[in-house]
Amino acid sequence: MKKLVPDPLMPLPGQFRNPEHDLATQRIRLALAANNPEPPTLNGLKDTTPTAVGRDSLFNVRPGVGAEEALVHVSLLLDCAVQVSDEISERASGVERGLIWSMIHSVEMARAVVDSLLDANRPVAAPPGR
Repeated sequence: MKKLVPDPLMPLPGQFRNPEHDLATQRIRLALAANNPEPPTLNGLKDTTPTAVGRDSLFNVRPGVGAEEALVHVSLLLDCAVQVSDEISERASGVERGLIWSMIHSVEMARAVVDSLLDANRPVAAPPGR
């Protein structure tokens, strides 16, 4: 017997986009692109020092990066980790899925702390008309 209705197409990787992640990523990219003439409010923290990314790594953290810029990059990296984990968890099952969700939750909490620090240390914009 011939099927009258074809099987649904399999989704392509990246097709399960989360609009909340896209908005968060856009906010982080705008913060990176913003050229704020005011001095950063995180002046109390020293700039980064050269630090190896991992054991016996060829890569290092660049020295002299300000605290606010470093935190913005950390937030972006954590956002990327959540998005990758979301993609992986869709294909996992059983214990693996639970472990991935636990990792996602931990990364989201870390990102919330970083974003909270960034938001609390940004100057408040004056309301329009003042």
